[in-house]
This record gives sequence, C-alpha cells and structure tokens, in this order.
Amino acid sequence: MTMADTKETRRTDLAAFLRTRRERITPEMVRLAPGPRRRTPGLRREEVAQLAGVGVTWYTWLEQGRPINASTQVLDSIARTLRLDNAEWQHLYRLAGHTTGVPNDDTTRVTPQLQAILDQLCPMPACLANSRCDVLAWNAAYAALFPEVVGAPDGERNTLWQSCVASLACVLVNRDKELARAVAVFRGAYSRHADDPCWQDFVRRLSRESPEFARLWARQDVAEPGPREKTFKHAEMGRLRFSTASFNSSAAPETRMIVYTPVDDVSREAVIRLMSR
Repeated sequence: MTMADTKETRRTDLAAFLRTRRERITPEMVRLAPGPRRRTPGLRREEVAQLAGVGVTWYTWLEQGRPINASTQVLDSIARTLRLDNAEWQHLYRLAGHTTGVPNDDTTRVTPQLQAILDQLCPMPACLANSRCDVLAWNAAYAALFPEVVGAPDGERNTLWQSCVASLACVLVNRDKELARAVAVFRGAYSRHADDPCWQDFVRRLSRESPEFARLWARQDVAEPGPREKTFKHAEMGRLRFSTASFNSSAAPETRMIVYTPVDDVSREAVIRLMSR
C-alpha cells in the first residue's frame, strides 16, 4: 500500500469514526432543544460545528473524508463536543495524522473499583499514579504518610515535583540516589510523550523551579520502573522502611498502582498512628 493509499484509508476511517460518534450524542446531552423530527440519530453536522466552534462547511468536509488538515486545537474541541474518552481521543489524533498525545485528564481513569482496591489496602499506603508521576488517587494511609503530596494543587500533585521542590515531612534517607533514578524513569516515559505539550510544559516548569532536576535531566539517564526498598526519615516517627511494588492497570492505560508495604512492625505501627490523627 502506498503512502497515498494509507492517507486515503485513514481519511475514510476518520469520516466513519466522526459520524458514528456524532450519532450517539443526543441534543439533550449537550443542552440543545430536541427540535422537529430528525431524519438521523444524534446531532446534526451543523450542531457539532457550532458547539465545537468550527465552520460548518469545514466540519462537513472533515466528516466526508476530504483531504483537509485539522489542528490539534480543533480536534480537541471536536473531541470534547463528541464526549470522546481517552482511547477515542487518541484514536481521533491518529486518524487525523497527529502523534501528539491527548490532554491529560487522568482523573477520569480512577474508577470506583480502583479506589475501592486502594482503600482495602490500608494500612499499607497506596496510590494510583500516571507515567508522568501525577498522583491521581490514594488511600488514607498514603495521605497520612505524604500529606504534602495529596494536598498539593493541580499540576503539583506529583511525586517528582514534590521531591524536587517541596519540603516534605517524610523524606528518603538516600534521597540523592533515589531522585536520580526517579528522573531517569521519568525520562523513559517522556520519550513516549515528547510531542505532548503537557509533558513539555511540566519539564519546563520543573526545570525552572528546581536546578537539581535540571541537572539530573541534562544527564540523559534512562531507567525502567520496578520494585524498590525505600527508607524514609519522618519528622515525628523517625526511620520508616517500606518495600514498594507497582501494578499496571488495564482499566487505566499508562497508570500504575504503587503499594508501600511496611518492612517491619515499627513502620506499620507508625502508619497506623499517623492515620489515627
């Protein structure tokens, strides 16, 4: 198959995909009046164009598979109008010829089932994090051990950010070594998202706020995530030891559940005392 044939197939698939997504959205779902009897299910093309802020003719051509270019900003607006989930959003980007990842709305990946698993793991601290180190969900034990992380504002509720920028009550004893490895693991994930503006902005902000991160980032080291033995020094509880393990979730792509298992009774009792407060 030639390059031209591939592009033609992709445009045809894009047209069919947009049409089927449009047909499943009712006027009531987007707060439009139902109006007179409709010949087709779902929204009309002009309604999608109006809600997405694009021209009717342009959107019609896009849905007809014509050879036109769509920017990521326009695709994002169409995706929001059609209420695409993350998988569908990524698919839309690929069909339109873009490799950039979709904006990270990762909180939508935290299902009630995942949160229930986190809660059942207490008193073992556990969280759900994405590959950018954003903490998406956590249990009470994790919140008790790392209150600064879970209490951080959006954009900073991130273990790498907190390790580099914030002053934490619970810090790693061998922080320099573990931070260098964390940055190397982050770079490995970054290579899959190097075209994503969200990731680019995160690296720029963190490099600006933390000369230490900027120095480690410049080393170009790469590592894979894996189990670790971590020793923390807590401001009140003293030395705490955990083994960490991470588990990928098929229900939440590129997210992992990270569980901190206390290595000794002292560490376990310390977590329970912190939770009681």
